[in-house]
Amino acid sequence: MIISDKQKDAITELINIGFSKSASSLSELTGFRVLLNLPDVKVLPIDELSPVLKELVPEQISTVHQVFSGTISGDAMLILSQEGSIALTRLLVDEPLLDINLDISMQEVLTEVGNILLNSCLGIFGNMLKIQITFSVPKLQLESLDKLIRTLTIDTNGLSYALIVTMEFQLRDKSLSGFLVLVLGVTSLERFLDEIEKLG
Repeated sequence: MIISDKQKDAITELINIGFSKSASSLSELTGFRVLLNLPDVKVLPIDELSPVLKELVPEQISTVHQVFSGTISGDAMLILSQEGSIALTRLLVDEPLLDINLDISMQEVLTEVGNILLNSCLGIFGNMLKIQITFSVPKLQLESLDKLIRTLTIDTNGLSYALIVTMEFQLRDKSLSGFLVLVLGVTSLERFLDEIEKLG
């Protein structure tokens, strides 16, 4: 399925609104000004996800994963390198980078970041497109990229697509990149694009 430039621009604008809301929530939560930049959005078949992600992220990653359902349904996840996860959580809580592992408190911070980001974006989809979306409780997983891709492929029923959003966190004069990935069945993607067309 090929999306038009107009559809891509509309998706980008929706996610931008969600990111603005997320950045405000993170700034309020931490007391630091947090910005989220949105450089790129791609939509591709699920079987092309592996080579694309392998170019973008290292083998060991942290993911905050949330299942959503309703008029459109699928999997949403925030993906960061494990090194990026540690750096981001330390910046958010204003602590020096002393540990090379994510301890329990850092895992809780990262889960909350994912929760804010995913809920804001999915919530904006629901509000702007006037569709019903419900979310599961987000789960943090520290895993390999290969394992994540295998899980997505196995769990997928029928033809699916991945929407990959490259993003950048900016706080305290530092920049860290991450990725928001939405996996949608073909029916959900078609409904999503149909609803986006109505916005125009």
